[in-house]
Amino acid sequence: MLRNRFRWAIVTLVAIATVINYIDRGALGLLWPEISADLGMSKLDYAIILNVFTFAYAFGQTLFGKIFDWIGTRLGFVLSIAVWSAATMLHSVARGVVSFAMFRALLGLAEAGNWPGATKANAEWFPIRERALAQGIFNSGAAIGGIVSAPVVAYLFVFLDSWRATFITIGALGFLWLVPWLIVYKTGPKAHPWLSAAERDYILTGQRDHETNEAPSYAPSAGEILSRKESWGVILASFFLDPIWWLFVGWLPLYLAETYGFGVAEIGLYAWVPYVGAMLGAWFGGVLAQNRINAGWSVDRTRKAVIALGGAIMLVALLMTIQASTPLIAVLLMAVILFGFQTSVGNIQTLPSDFFSGSSVGTLAGFAGTAAKLAVVALNFLIPVITVVSYAPAFVVGAALAILTVLSVLVLCPKIRPLTPHARRASVASNT
Repeated sequence: MLRNRFRWAIVTLVAIATVINYIDRGALGLLWPEISADLGMSKLDYAIILNVFTFAYAFGQTLFGKIFDWIGTRLGFVLSIAVWSAATMLHSVARGVVSFAMFRALLGLAEAGNWPGATKANAEWFPIRERALAQGIFNSGAAIGGIVSAPVVAYLFVFLDSWRATFITIGALGFLWLVPWLIVYKTGPKAHPWLSAAERDYILTGQRDHETNEAPSYAPSAGEILSRKESWGVILASFFLDPIWWLFVGWLPLYLAETYGFGVAEIGLYAWVPYVGAMLGAWFGGVLAQNRINAGWSVDRTRKAVIALGGAIMLVALLMTIQASTPLIAVLLMAVILFGFQTSVGNIQTLPSDFFSGSSVGTLAGFAGTAAKLAVVALNFLIPVITVVSYAPAFVVGAALAILTVLSVLVLCPKIRPLTPHARRASVASNT
């Protein structure tokens, strides 16, 4: 059944890991009304705990970017998921800000591995023309996680009648995921025993740039990666874009509670809606990019067009959300925002593999992830200050970030194609 389609089994497993990732991280916000009432904790306590998680998540991106380049995709995911699942279960014994912050830091550090790992798996297993679609499927796991986490966590809380037991139950999911992963992901496509010769050739041949017929082979050191303006285009685009997503991941439950007086059950009824838009956007951005490349567009033109389209959608919907008059209208507009976000982000996340070879892809993806989460930390400190009266200022900030995201790619990535070493570029120029 998987003959010549085995790569899609890999992307499906990573997408499922991403679903679990979002169930685990989203549980705190969904259960916070009960946790805060039980332990006497405040909104400021929540912001502190959220930022401890985000700081750890930020540096975990760079750490795991290097780890995945060192030990490979298979073992990198095993380490990441085993640690984050254990950290989720430890939430059940938290007693206050300090203990929550400790367990949340461990969770953030380990969950960060999912993203450089997904980017690296994409670079290894997919031809260039399919990478945006594969990244969209990875990212749809985040959206599906957002969709299912609210009702799943709410149901488990009602069924178990304990937020502590709920953390233990959802933490077990990651350990279950490790079983099929270790069975299916034996090695990369060059040597995997289950891969047909035809699919292996399709993957490896398709990893050549269709304009130059060359496979990316430039694998610079971390210092040289940071010396390229294209790398900074990726890093800054991630820095400006990611806070838009986390505005909803971190603060949507509190927005619904404070603006409309919702409890856990009501939050579970509404909070999944924006992630439907995210799921559709992840698929749309990937399919659109693949369609345009198949139609003859260059990778450069395709990536920039799809990223700009997603930015425009976010900008308009964020400004409209300021005037949302009911919770239903609000979450529907948020669905449009996250549709635009996922349309853009999947193509931004493929840029490391567009510029560099597999041995440097995880490193650049990790740098971009760290920058993105540092921006989220700033946002999390800002939100309690600017949302005293309403959340309108937060949506204005999001609109500005959407514009800056697109500009980062257009200005700093003049040509999206495999890069070559500085010395080689200079030599080529001197010989022409």
